[in-house]
Amino acid sequence: MKRTGLALAALLFCIGNAQAALYKWVGADGKTTYSDLPPPKSARQFEKSVPKSGAAVVDALPYALAEASKKHPVTLFTGAQCSPCTEARDFLKKRGIPFAEKSVVSNDDIAKLREVSGDAQLPVLLVGRSKQLGFEPDAWNLALTAASYPQQSNLPADYQFAPAQPAAPRAQAKPEHQTESASRTAPATTPQRLPATGNAPPGFRF
Repeated sequence: MKRTGLALAALLFCIGNAQAALYKWVGADGKTTYSDLPPPKSARQFEKSVPKSGAAVVDALPYALAEASKKHPVTLFTGAQCSPCTEARDFLKKRGIPFAEKSVVSNDDIAKLREVSGDAQLPVLLVGRSKQLGFEPDAWNLALTAASYPQQSNLPADYQFAPAQPAAPRAQAKPEHQTESASRTAPATTPQRLPATGNAPPGFRF
């Protein structure tokens, strides 16, 4: 009976650990192991992820990539109908760089872009505090390498890039009665847009 009780306690302990954390490590033979148990001392690479309650466990990024992302997060500013922006996005994905994409569409987005880069040129790449205006593969590679990002992609096979978000957060819609009241008192204004350059939409250039 005593042994049965100990076995049950051990089983409950393992179940609790499985819900609390997932370990990933590379053994001496080069093989990657996933387990709810801590890795042996001989493990060459060790990662631990703790999922939120009710959330699926997502494989952690490789250590070097995770460290670079924490110290030098990458942000890409893009616009619609922007060929260089598409090339820039594909470039980051091919090199395996986790990045946040900010789309520049509205006047508020343009204002945010100017605040960040001092210009309205697209695309813009931020690597930590480093700033790159316009898509220049060689310059971007140098900036990413200087920030300790791996030369080749080693993202997990099931990694999903986050969808683009507005560069300037959208204000929440006001209740209808407040909107009507404001429309009666506030004079109509025309949004100020910058002149277009080349085939760029009004407000910014490529």
